[in-house]
Amino acid sequence: MRDLQLMVTLWPSFPHFPKFAADPRLRGIRLNSAMMAPTELTKELELAAAPEVDVPLWFDVKGRQMRVAEVIPDDDHLDLRLNHPIFVRTPATVLFKAGADAARLDRLEEGGRRLVFQGGPHYQVREGESLHIRHPSLEIRGPLFTEAELEKIAMVRAAGCRRWFLSYVEEAADVDRFLELVGRDAEVMLKIESPRGLDYVARDFVKRENLTLVAARGDLYVELERPHEILAATKLIVARDPEACVGSRILLSTIQSGVPECADFSELAWLYDIGYRSMMLCDEICLKEKLLSRAVNAFDAFRQAYAAH
Repeated sequence: MRDLQLMVTLWPSFPHFPKFAADPRLRGIRLNSAMMAPTELTKELELAAAPEVDVPLWFDVKGRQMRVAEVIPDDDHLDLRLNHPIFVRTPATVLFKAGADAARLDRLEEGGRRLVFQGGPHYQVREGESLHIRHPSLEIRGPLFTEAELEKIAMVRAAGCRRWFLSYVEEAADVDRFLELVGRDAEVMLKIESPRGLDYVARDFVKRENLTLVAARGDLYVELERPHEILAATKLIVARDPEACVGSRILLSTIQSGVPECADFSELAWLYDIGYRSMMLCDEICLKEKLLSRAVNAFDAFRQAYAAH
């Protein structure tokens, strides 16, 4: 069980970052810049270069993932611009808040970059948040990387980073394009977060020493048409890459309780038994030191106890 490793998501400016950046129980720390502008990144990279940081850092790059670039004020309905232009037949259902909220898309404007809705979702939508459209006609158009994302990549690479996550990988061309930017020898975790990504894994993925698949279940679970399909998807990814990582929706009961539920430990055991040796906690757990400490302790207890059987 010593080969069972854990990753978390933090930013160097978090008060609890130094504690976990020196924690030998962690394999790596993912830096997720989804809600961060390039202008905010300079300070974070300076803090990340501190000599006390012992745990390897991985920078998460957003490729074709749809995110809110601007919310246009309107009292009557939701109106927003995306980071990528899209096409989808309307009306169509759009999911927000990891599937917990939804709104009906009425029409596209401005070449598919502006989305105008019929009314709006229950919760407030903010700039930088992701959204999901499961309609089969959906096309995400334009370059794979936005100008802002290209700027972040250049900054992080200049800081010496050689470890990366790439979001919403759906074809070999995505990987090739990214390696052109960061170097062919860079270590890249390929996040599989959609049915098209699963098709790529099943048909075209070729395992290489510096490429590792990630069952990114936070978004993948929402993107799948039926909830139970997450089981076959999770098994497919580790079957195609024995070094694959499984992320998110792990130990979620520790958010509400100091004692993890039985189902959490049972799921950890199932993930281990089907082959996963690398796991990653979701962002929500990692935002607060108390929650992250609780989850890391529970994971370490599982790692030690399950090895005895």
